[in-house]
Amino acid sequence: MLETIAAAYSGFIGSISNYLYTYILIVLLVAGGIYFTVRTKFVQFRFLPESIRIVMQPSEDQNSISAFKTLMVSTASRVGTGNIAGISTAICLGGTGAVFWMWVTALLGSATAFVEGTLAQIYKKRAKDGSCYGGPAYYIEQALKQRWLGVLFAVVMILTYMVGFNLVASFNIADSLKAYSFYDPTLTPWIVGIVLAVVFLVCISGGGKQIANITAVLVPVMGVLYLAVTLFVVFTHISLIPAVFARIFHNAFNFQAIFGGFVGSALMQGIKRGLFSNEAGIGAAACAAGSAGVSHPAKQGLVQVLSVFIDTIVVCTATAMLLLCSGVDPTAEAAGMPFVQQAMAGTLGQFGVIFITVALFLFAFTTLLGNFYYAETGLSYLFNQAPSRTAVYVQRAIATVVVCLGATMQLTVVWDTADVLMGLMALINVPVIVLLLKPALRCLDDYIQQKKSGKNPEFKASSIGLKEKVDFWN
Repeated sequence: MLETIAAAYSGFIGSISNYLYTYILIVLLVAGGIYFTVRTKFVQFRFLPESIRIVMQPSEDQNSISAFKTLMVSTASRVGTGNIAGISTAICLGGTGAVFWMWVTALLGSATAFVEGTLAQIYKKRAKDGSCYGGPAYYIEQALKQRWLGVLFAVVMILTYMVGFNLVASFNIADSLKAYSFYDPTLTPWIVGIVLAVVFLVCISGGGKQIANITAVLVPVMGVLYLAVTLFVVFTHISLIPAVFARIFHNAFNFQAIFGGFVGSALMQGIKRGLFSNEAGIGAAACAAGSAGVSHPAKQGLVQVLSVFIDTIVVCTATAMLLLCSGVDPTAEAAGMPFVQQAMAGTLGQFGVIFITVALFLFAFTTLLGNFYYAETGLSYLFNQAPSRTAVYVQRAIATVVVCLGATMQLTVVWDTADVLMGLMALINVPVIVLLLKPALRCLDDYIQQKKSGKNPEFKASSIGLKEKVDFWN
């Protein structure tokens, strides 16, 4: 009975995923990214150095989280299993050209990330302790006066991060152990799921600020170590790089392959895995942006640009080069961690297999924490910042069970579930930020003018003619 239900769900969720990304989301995300890039005059390229400078500054509001910590929270969610297993899955199922379309998704999506991050800051709310919070649900309610749509977004966000994305993270941790002799396909996933769930529950019991503190330490450490090893492998195979780039571009523009089998094409896989990895346009990273203490909303918008850049252009590219320089041929059967482990074994031997397992665990675990931060944000919105203890405990219990079950599920089911849920978030958020683009553009212009005057930009709502009442910037 359970097998029949599982098979039916797998077919159902797979069909919805294929339809969403074939007919709707590719147009929405690519067109939206181009539109925001043009309207912001290529903000993601012009102000990348400025975004790095902003992150290095201390918090300008002692009651709120610093720009650096919000970067770490949003990067903890972005830089995760999608950067290792997701790249492998995209290449194995879509071909090497999927890497190019991931780059395109990131470069265009970083302009989208700027807009949603800036809006989250403009319309952020003040908490009782003086700190701030925000995100799409809040700018939907405050600027569009549509509480019901904000509620819908919050519900979908909770499902996406607490269920969809955490199923993937948990699954990939268990999947990474298949390379070891002790792996038992019946028993090991359950042991991994239970242990992971217990550790996860202990960490989330401290709330959002504890999550920010944990990720602020783990994300930089795991990122530096992972990049160091991948760069070592790439440099020891440096002669292969020209051929690797040639394969990427050739496969990316093989239009007969794309339109002959679109569902498994480089274009579709690249956009799917690119969106999963950098999350630009789905709006959740804007929740972290709304909690930052900065003197000007555009500063946090630029921090979100940097987060997307780190995620896809740096970490995802490093993974792609590692895989494609290894000499191991990608196959559909090796999609996910098996291809990554084969590539590492072929270049660094058993050390490589162990290292990538540890790296995947750290990436995935910080992803679990970052994802739950967003789920908490959604619950707070539903309860007007005062969720009952019962609601909080129920959410934590469900999240813990999901983490446990994710380790025991199938690859296609967890990825398709996550793809559909994040696609629904994008369907709500992207049209909303198109409607609310003008305040973000005026905010950017105000920031640029103050910078040209030699000032540390400080924002006033009146300076852009903002009509809505806001908790900050008066």
